[in-house]
Amino acid sequence: MSLLVTGSIAIDTVTTPFGVSENCLGGSAVYFSMAASFFTPVRLVGVIGSDCPFDLAKVFADRDVDLTGLEVRPKSKTFRWKGTYSDNLDDRTTDLLELNVLAEAPPKVPDEYKDSKYVFLANTAPALQLQLLEQIETGVFAAADTMNCWIENELDDLKQLLKKTDCLIINEDEARMLADEQNLIRAAKKVLDAGPSVVIIKKGESGSMMCSADGEGFILPAFPAAEVKDPTGAGDSFAGGLMGYLAQVGRTDSESLRTAIAYGTVTASFTIADFSLAGLASISKADIGSRFETLRKVTRF
Repeated sequence: MSLLVTGSIAIDTVTTPFGVSENCLGGSAVYFSMAASFFTPVRLVGVIGSDCPFDLAKVFADRDVDLTGLEVRPKSKTFRWKGTYSDNLDDRTTDLLELNVLAEAPPKVPDEYKDSKYVFLANTAPALQLQLLEQIETGVFAAADTMNCWIENELDDLKQLLKKTDCLIINEDEARMLADEQNLIRAAKKVLDAGPSVVIIKKGESGSMMCSADGEGFILPAFPAAEVKDPTGAGDSFAGGLMGYLAQVGRTDSESLRTAIAYGTVTASFTIADFSLAGLASISKADIGSRFETLRKVTRF
């Protein structure tokens, strides 16, 4: 079924213990689209400035990613981010953040996208996420991401967003902050009480956990990856694999969600193996399937 993503397209500069990648392609919508396209056609809604050095049509040339929703604003500049990771890759500092087009009005959803049945609202201001969601016809499964700065500064808008989304995908620190609760199980319950029927909490190298309003729970470790060079985009790739699988099968029941989390986990394991999109661009759906079976085996007891 149709899957729409809206989020950032970025010019990134990333420094890790394994090197520096200057002015590389990044952004939540980019990582998500590349990951999700292994499973289903993707409709990308995003905006760039005239300074963007990347030809996205070439980037996604061998992927089923529809760029009808891509806006190029001649008088604007593309979102830029520069970050440095610590030696253990767990901690990251932001050295430069230029919102540029992300501080402007959100892009419009093309009419031909408005019948999308699966929607992912990648991390951006909750008010913008709401505006974009309101452009989609009803009857969708909508998932969203957020981050600490929106929880701290845009909480009212975020609460309105939670009432209109089916699934929230966040990391463990954000879950604790949003719920004002240190215990992750209780934190997930508080988030569910705010509106979504499913919350998925990413725990980095410790894996992820899912809690649902009907009492279902699921915990999965991370894939045991030997190659880790750049964690940038891992969360968006996780969401891309997850939502891509759900759109592929056309179901959001508990069993499908569990399988989707596993596919999101192994897809993200390829992202972290290299800088920018190199890890995802060099693999096939068969590679993802192989790691999926490995993950299934190592978690069976």
